[in-house]
Amino acid sequence: MQKSDGMNYAPVGKPDPVVEPGQFVFAAIALDHGHIYGMCNGLAEAGAMLRWVYDPDPAKVAQFCERFPQAQAAASEAQILQDAEVKLVASAAITSERCTLGLRVMDSGKDYFTDKAPFTTLEQLEQAKAKVAATGMKYMVYYSERLHVESAIFAGQLIAEGAIGRVVQVIGLGPHRLNAGSRPSWFFEHERYGGILCDIGSHQIEQFLFYAGCKDAKVLSSKVANYNNKQYPELEDFGDITLVGDNGATNYCRVDWLTPNGLSTWGDGRTTILGTEGYIELRKYVDISRDPQGDQLYLVNQEGMKHYSLSGQVGFPFFGQLVLDCMNRTETAMTQAHAFKAAELCLIAQQQAVRIE
Repeated sequence: MQKSDGMNYAPVGKPDPVVEPGQFVFAAIALDHGHIYGMCNGLAEAGAMLRWVYDPDPAKVAQFCERFPQAQAAASEAQILQDAEVKLVASAAITSERCTLGLRVMDSGKDYFTDKAPFTTLEQLEQAKAKVAATGMKYMVYYSERLHVESAIFAGQLIAEGAIGRVVQVIGLGPHRLNAGSRPSWFFEHERYGGILCDIGSHQIEQFLFYAGCKDAKVLSSKVANYNNKQYPELEDFGDITLVGDNGATNYCRVDWLTPNGLSTWGDGRTTILGTEGYIELRKYVDISRDPQGDQLYLVNQEGMKHYSLSGQVGFPFFGQLVLDCMNRTETAMTQAHAFKAAELCLIAQQQAVRIE
């Protein structure tokens, strides 16, 4: 698994099928971001059958089919959308194009699973809401920094069991390595990637809403800057957000593209969750100078202090839940309201951000 570059970070778990072979068929359209590999890994491990792949770039398709030889290269997007057996389309399109593709997918009677961020404008969000209401299809989002991280999943289980009481604050740190030379040109165009808070900030807001049990939140402040990459004038390499949830919980998160080359992985992602009876710290991808293995969780509560090393111990239940939700029209993996609220708040934070010069 690629660990130096977050764009191509695709976690691999243990197969845990929830359906029989061939019972749930999906396809991949638009391979603009490497997260499509993690998305398809997760679905395949849950027993879903990957039938088709389409992208206008044959080189991307060829590379994808090397990783997923079970996928057939479709001649067009339409060929996939016209296949009645395909129930879900996974996509990692250019960020600004994710919504329009999703609308076409839902119009074809299929559920849509997109990489984050799902939108670059609030107008796109409203279009997606209207299409979900009209078609009954799902517009699900790959918020991978919670859904595809075992320590993050285990933290949710501990919170649900009451291990730290009521969650009152979440602090999220999401540093990433830029690796500018490997990035496509659209990554540096603000209108197409949406800004740093829209992009990687979406992970942090989603985690806050989930861990704190919020259905809504207010953006109190947000900031963006380009401190160290002036050669890319439309890039923002730093951003932060302060939120207060509808239940009184608060959040501070910071994201950046400033990870130094000396770090062994693409970013030292951390989350600290404060409760009334204790706290949890996640060191998601590395425990610097101690353990190169990620998925380290530290728990302190009234009973004492515990350290959990969770790599390979928890699995990734979201994908199986999503497959069953698509089949049963339920919302166990993630509610549509939650997916859209996280997207809305990151768009508002981006829109309202003070730019530091």
